[in-house]
Amino acid sequence: MTHATPSPAASAASAISATSATAPVLTLRNPAGLYDPAPNGYSHIAIVEAGARTLHIAGQGGEDASGRLAEGFEAQVRQAFDNLRTALHAAGAAPRDVARLTVLIVDHSEERLRTLGAALREGWAGAPLPVCTLIPVPRLALDGMLFEVDATAVLRPA
Repeated sequence: MTHATPSPAASAASAISATSATAPVLTLRNPAGLYDPAPNGYSHIAIVEAGARTLHIAGQGGEDASGRLAEGFEAQVRQAFDNLRTALHAAGAAPRDVARLTVLIVDHSEERLRTLGAALREGWAGAPLPVCTLIPVPRLALDGMLFEVDATAVLRPA
């Protein structure tokens, strides 16, 4: 899949589509009239075309392959996104195929939001950012766990 950025005249809504040989399967948009969410690492709208395959990835935390939890919020965010990329690649997908993220943050703050936004912009490397819901939580599954992200991605029909 490739992503095309519309010309300024083509769309005031800044639509960006994941395209296949025939038609886009995922279109991410930030329509006029809503604030620019890019600094916080997401888009407002994800449109999935009929016939696309859906990939659901369970919540990924800051544990490495041996189960050891990274120390500190930023390290856990980076490890969780590394884990997410590993899961995506195992299914033949990439970050640009992600339509939706759900993020859980313990002791959420605007500083942690900035850390998340930076990690998303870096991880998506200029590709359209998925829609995202951030949920502050009092605790996660493991003692010391500060961050978790799950994802829904879309792929072209098989």
